[in-house]
Amino acid sequence: MRKVALLIFMVIVAAGTAAATVYVRTQQSYRGYEGNEQFVDIPSGSSTKAIGDRLVEASVVRDPLTYRLALVLSGHARGLKAGEYRFDQAMTPLQVLEKIARGDVYSIAVTFPEGLTVAEMAAIAESHRLGTAAAFIAAATDKALVRTLDPLAQDLEGYLFPETYRVSRHTDGPALVRLMVNRFDHVFSPELRRGAEKHGLSVHQLVVLASLVEKETARADERPIVAAVYLNRFRIGMALQCDPTIIFALQRAGTYTGNLRRDDLALDSPYNTYRYPGLPPGPIAAPGKASLEAVVNPADVDYLYFVSRNDGSHEFAATLAQHNRNVQKYQVQYFRDRKAARSSH
Repeated sequence: MRKVALLIFMVIVAAGTAAATVYVRTQQSYRGYEGNEQFVDIPSGSSTKAIGDRLVEASVVRDPLTYRLALVLSGHARGLKAGEYRFDQAMTPLQVLEKIARGDVYSIAVTFPEGLTVAEMAAIAESHRLGTAAAFIAAATDKALVRTLDPLAQDLEGYLFPETYRVSRHTDGPALVRLMVNRFDHVFSPELRRGAEKHGLSVHQLVVLASLVEKETARADERPIVAAVYLNRFRIGMALQCDPTIIFALQRAGTYTGNLRRDDLALDSPYNTYRYPGLPPGPIAAPGKASLEAVVNPADVDYLYFVSRNDGSHEFAATLAQHNRNVQKYQVQYFRDRKAARSSH
């Protein structure tokens, strides 16, 4: 009997020691993987056992027993969330489970500023390793994605909404394009649609005009005024004479050098709004919400002209005579004065 009792006692002690060892491991930081980081992908619907197997296999948690005890201690057995998780430092099993319970999934922040073309957006996507620029550009030719919104769209230029997106590192060009189109559709509210109708504009015309406003000024206070200028010109059949439309045409042709020359104003392109009256065939960039709203809420002004003051702002005029005086002041005389100042030094 003594031998049996001693054996039972030794088993209890061993079990207690083992349990204590496992418990201590749930409190200890662990990192068994090599390299700077380790990713663990948890598919939707994964069981707690499957999640544990992935964490142990990735050497984020030491062993299955430690994981199971940590799961009990954490109270998160029913709250673990699917997604891809990034680990880049030693963590206790409890910290690992807390991270997964929070849904702290790994994502990449990709920012697309307002006023970019599809080609420029494609370069940004590629720089974040979200597929190739070519794949992004190819996906942006799928006009079917905006057919119900704009049946006249020839591609998705202007319909990829500019903002910061948080996406999985596995997101590719086509998926990102669809996400951006969906965001545009969400931002393009019923109020904007009604505003377009009030001004007798189709969705296509509104987005084209908004893209011109986006490229002409970055100042919030000027957007409604620039919008009014282009609407005024459009309504009287006057050529829009918008430099960014020519730059867009040159970029598409691969001949833009970074400077718009006088000879470029004669470019034979439907996007040349000096040569062809009316709106260009499509948007020339991605307008932000402020530019879309400026077109449906233009300033109540009779301006037909504007010229840069060379400080990011513009001088507006209602008549050609006024405009010519502004050009003389802010372009001709301004650059003469600068040239003279350089010469004096």
